[in-house]
Amino acid sequence: MNVSTIKIDGYQPIKLSPTRSWRTYLGGKLLDELHGIRDPKDSRYPEEWMMSIVSTNRNADRQHLKEEGLSKLDLPDRDISLKDLLDKNPVEFLGEKHVEKFGKQTGVLVKLIDTAERLIIQTHPDRKQAQELFNSLYGKTECWHFVGGREIGGELPHVYMGFKPGVTREQWKALFDQQDVQGMLDCLHKYYVQPGDTFLIEAGIPHAIGSGCLLVEIQETSDITIRLEKTSPSGLQIDDFLIHQGLGYEKMFDIFKYDTFTRKETLENWQVAPEIVLESEGSKEIELIGYKRTPYFRMTQIEVNTKAEVQGEGVFSGLYILSGNAMVITGEDHQSVKKGDQLFIPAKVSSFTIVNNGNEQLKALRLFGPEVK
Repeated sequence: MNVSTIKIDGYQPIKLSPTRSWRTYLGGKLLDELHGIRDPKDSRYPEEWMMSIVSTNRNADRQHLKEEGLSKLDLPDRDISLKDLLDKNPVEFLGEKHVEKFGKQTGVLVKLIDTAERLIIQTHPDRKQAQELFNSLYGKTECWHFVGGREIGGELPHVYMGFKPGVTREQWKALFDQQDVQGMLDCLHKYYVQPGDTFLIEAGIPHAIGSGCLLVEIQETSDITIRLEKTSPSGLQIDDFLIHQGLGYEKMFDIFKYDTFTRKETLENWQVAPEIVLESEGSKEIELIGYKRTPYFRMTQIEVNTKAEVQGEGVFSGLYILSGNAMVITGEDHQSVKKGDQLFIPAKVSSFTIVNNGNEQLKALRLFGPEVK
């Protein structure tokens, strides 16, 4: 594939196609509905990846699928991944300062997740552990922002996170050895969630997204997951490698952080309150997670009643349309967008305008990579 023959530059937003990814849990019916797929149903493809230049090839038996999970440009009859584009000219699309610090890597991955069952109890390495144990530049601190949900089996959307007071490594390891899943869940705080809730999940914190959740997850660009269950809630047998990621059943417990907190302290530590950062007559921008909380990513929500002038800030970003339809204007370039569309905004785009085309308020998430100082 010769990217140089395609007339794409860094001066206008680039529309990306939806990219579904295989996972160990069931879900995705709401994603099917979002894109108008006939006969929507839950499957092993419960996630849509955005701005992705990493594949899902840490999945056992799927490591030959080198491009699974990669974001592709929304071009007719042309198969170009975002990774192809960034590899060809990283400075043009990512920005000079970002490339000086992070090379050709975006440092960020975004997922739209729809869960029909509880995810397996898990955690992720921090950046230091990822470098030492997995030869990865990135760990996996992540942030959940809930945008919808559904009731599953009489249970409302919910999550588990953080150790309750009194939990020890020895107890945690013993529960794993016994595969006492309910015992492990009882060690974690359970919270019911609703649209608008946002949580920062730092690397090393045990967690599990429950059934019925529809959320946007922004994270470091890593797919390294330590799992605690050998069988998923729907009965899928989990490969040993998917559990310990090559560390073995002893060393994998080094990845967990064993600090314990009360229910109130857990919310104070990791629930994030929204903050209005810009407001005009026709629009406003709300910060959902910012660099004050983590240097690894930032996410805001733009709400447009009539028109919004958006500044590029000299860094690349993504745009995901949550509701409504609009025209995105950059100089002479006009692109129509609707609910479910996603755009990559190159660093050279100094500003763009969003014009609401409908009666419904347009809501869009702006998705930023790691902080560049």
